[in-house]
Amino acid sequence: MNRKEEMIKIAKLACGASRFTANLSAAQKNAVLRDMAAALISSQAIILKANALDLKKARNSGLKSSFIDRLALDKQRIRSMADSLLQVSKLDDPVGTVIKSWKVKNGLSIRKERCAIGVIAIIYEARPNVTSDCLGLCFKSGNSVILRGGSEAINSNLAIFNVLNKVLLKHKIPQGAASFVKTTDRKAVDALLKLNDYIDLVIPRGGEGLIKHVVASSRIPVIKHYKGICHVYVDDEADLNMAENICLNAKLQRPGVCNAMECLLVHRDLAARFLPGMLKKFKDAGVQIRGCAFTKKLAKWVKLATEKDYRTEYLGLALSVKVVNNLDEAIEHINNYGSHHSDSIVTDNKNNALKFLKRVDSACVYQNASTRFTDGFQFGMGAEIGISTDKLHARGPMALEELTTYKYMVFGNGQLRR
Repeated sequence: MNRKEEMIKIAKLACGASRFTANLSAAQKNAVLRDMAAALISSQAIILKANALDLKKARNSGLKSSFIDRLALDKQRIRSMADSLLQVSKLDDPVGTVIKSWKVKNGLSIRKERCAIGVIAIIYEARPNVTSDCLGLCFKSGNSVILRGGSEAINSNLAIFNVLNKVLLKHKIPQGAASFVKTTDRKAVDALLKLNDYIDLVIPRGGEGLIKHVVASSRIPVIKHYKGICHVYVDDEADLNMAENICLNAKLQRPGVCNAMECLLVHRDLAARFLPGMLKKFKDAGVQIRGCAFTKKLAKWVKLATEKDYRTEYLGLALSVKVVNNLDEAIEHINNYGSHHSDSIVTDNKNNALKFLKRVDSACVYQNASTRFTDGFQFGMGAEIGISTDKLHARGPMALEELTTYKYMVFGNGQLRR
């Protein structure tokens, strides 16, 4: 069996199983999810052993520490994976939710109701928790899922998938409700992306290169984000202690993720008071600063920023800094250089905050909070498939509701169109 035939077999099974999963009750799905969570905990030794193989290979290959951090599992991270599944099990089932209902003049009753999308393919890279998060969310929303993880996490992903798939089979869920593409051959991805007769949606998670390749190659609709160039703007009416804490958290809490701050904007009127101390704390934490000419005047050790720096997603200990004249300039900079992911204003001025929140064209906008909260679990969604910076059909953290579409159910009593 060649790669194309192998992918067609997987996709056909998924398509067939999706008609079963679409009609499972919430109680059935929740029981499976609870068993999945328990299975992750009871199988953590197997999962950690597999993860150790991936970590050894990654270190021997000289991969970046930020990449290794995303790849690494421990008991706490496995517990978090299990907790995400439990939280998803407690959320309302979106399938069957009536969005709107009405009656038209001819007597037809029309109901707009949520339903599963069908078959969703997830193509992702280093994070093994994506395997459990995506499988759980797709299953709860009534979809079949085809998972294809990166080669760097192949052992971890397979171990997690096998644990969860055994639970599905135990509950007599048809084969194909969840599938994992075991080969790391990229030709398999290219073959999968052509199967629009069986697969309804593709969601890539990973680096910009992977996502652009998926978008360019796919015959199937794609929801994605290319970069996470996130900003924090410190307004002239900000609480500076709060601003400092938010900036440190947004950059340092986990630098290698898409919702970490990559550019700090500061109002000119408070730059001389705020930036020297802020920059020193970043320097002490090992952050390299690329700053504008004004920033460099305040700290001679800062490297002068280029146009390219303001368009860079560092995913590590580097940060762009720019002093702006006013709120309008901050908004213009974000809309021009940002990636429409997550951006925050620190201010006590309600009008300034509302202006920022309304005019910044990003999926998630914040007042007085870290951009690190852009996450399905943090938003109370249980987990997430990813963060979408698209505007159709989902935007921001994608969880249960975003993994459904809708249909119109029309009830009549013999009406004919004339």
